[in-house]
Amino acid sequence: DLATALNNRGQIKYFRVEFAAAMEDYTAAIECQPGFEVPYYNRGLVLYRLGCFDEAMKDFRKVLELNPQFEDAALSLKQAILDKEEKQKRGY
Repeated sequence: DLATALNNRGQIKYFRVEFAAAMEDYTAAIECQPGFEVPYYNRGLVLYRLGCFDEAMKDFRKVLELNPQFEDAALSLKQAILDKEEKQKRGY
């Protein structure tokens, strides 16, 4: 389906470190199928890598709302919270 194809294309761009283009595809996949948790997770990973912890946490929380058994999203959410706290402690 279209949402899966967009997500997969985003993955290819992510692996090429084309983060902005990957995020566009993940967002398009979400718009196409809002109940599909995987592109939220993948977009969250990009946001995390870019240091956008609040936005990443929002996506990881959405994944867990859609699929509470998504263990990688739970782990990623915990890591984003820890890293945000560490960033705030260091003052940047």
